[in-house]
Amino acid sequence: MASQDVLSQTTRLASSSALLQVLFRAVTFGLNAFTLRHLSRELLGVVNVRLTLLYSTVLFLAREAFRRACLSGSTKRNWTKTINLLWLTVPLGVFWSVFLGLVWLHLLEVPDPSVVPHYQAGVVAFGLSAIIELLGEPFWVLAQAHLFVRLKVIAESLSVVSKCVLTVILVILYPQWGLYIFSLAQLLYTSVLVMCYVIYFGMFLGSPEATKKSFPVTRMKALLPKVVEDEDDIAMAANVLEQLLKLVLLIGLTITVFGYAFSQLALDIYGGSMLSSGTGPNLLRCYSLYVLFLAINGVTECFTFALMCKEEVDRYNFVMLALSFTFLCISYFLTHWHGSVGFILANCFNMGIRIAHSTHYIYDYFKESTYRPLTGLLPSPVLILVYVISGVITVFSEVFFCCDKGWMARLIHISIGSACFAATIITMFCTETKLVHFVRSQFLSRYMKKGT
Repeated sequence: MASQDVLSQTTRLASSSALLQVLFRAVTFGLNAFTLRHLSRELLGVVNVRLTLLYSTVLFLAREAFRRACLSGSTKRNWTKTINLLWLTVPLGVFWSVFLGLVWLHLLEVPDPSVVPHYQAGVVAFGLSAIIELLGEPFWVLAQAHLFVRLKVIAESLSVVSKCVLTVILVILYPQWGLYIFSLAQLLYTSVLVMCYVIYFGMFLGSPEATKKSFPVTRMKALLPKVVEDEDDIAMAANVLEQLLKLVLLIGLTITVFGYAFSQLALDIYGGSMLSSGTGPNLLRCYSLYVLFLAINGVTECFTFALMCKEEVDRYNFVMLALSFTFLCISYFLTHWHGSVGFILANCFNMGIRIAHSTHYIYDYFKESTYRPLTGLLPSPVLILVYVISGVITVFSEVFFCCDKGWMARLIHISIGSACFAATIITMFCTETKLVHFVRSQFLSRYMKKGT
């Protein structure tokens, strides 16, 4: 019963957090659409690919292994020592920022200063922003371990909105600043993100609410225990995993199928011809596929790390190190072969390897039982057929009606896509009845109880 309570609480938090995320992202979408119409394609490319890659690589190398270790295994840990361990991410971040910053400045090709001004300052700022974000790593792990989902969503959303607002203001007032605009916005983003966590825990610790909580507190492993002795618990764990896999798979497939035919139209509406021409649509199409890999990997790795013991996590950290080296090599070759599209394909390959590792672990975990949660990765044949038909129809619709034939042709293309999307959703409701029941009983139960 306790496991069911944790499941209901977690799913309710996830649903309310998703609504907040959608609201904040909608505001961010509008601000970004305005910004993209006032900046050059080359400047945006350097920011979104090269500098963002530097920032994400520093964070990955400095904190990923610590996150895996501190959020896996038993929850009965010494949190004082754990937090002290997490502070090691800061000097690691300084090292990787300096090392990779030198690589970005001296080994990679430097953009033309007349087209992309202040590139050196951008490299320094994005490396510094990674270090600032690592200062909040202990607070992030505490929030994640204690299921402070709303804190995470609000902190990230506020930081993104602050970044976009500052970017818009600087673009209007000082467009000649170039990368200074994105450098200041990135530093504001990480500063707001860290401050949100610091302020929250500063107010939370010592409050009456904090005294009601025992530390250490059960984390996501409480939903899917490592040692399962009750057959009912095994059934619940298998059912939750199966339905979550089915849910993210269908969401990812929908984005991939319809994203392929509507990428050019979406970019044209979002940023004009600057984005919809050239390689922009192909990038978005590949990224739609990458979303599918990300969604599946998120669920499988979450389950896997909730079950792993400390020794298994240590072994996996070495596997991740090898995967990181393999990813860098594949990224290098694919980027030379097909530019930015190759880089996204390299990320898809990386996620595919991680999914394969997690599914192998899950298969071994359930092989002695009668439950097969990995069947959640297999949609019904009828639904697959509808996806294929919808994909073919929308691709032909894009060829004939999009995107240089006027708004009437675009509306026809949107109408055809809407009809295919509606047919897909109806088929989904008719064929995936277990998933529909799961969503209604877990995500919507809170609102149904309020209505009664």
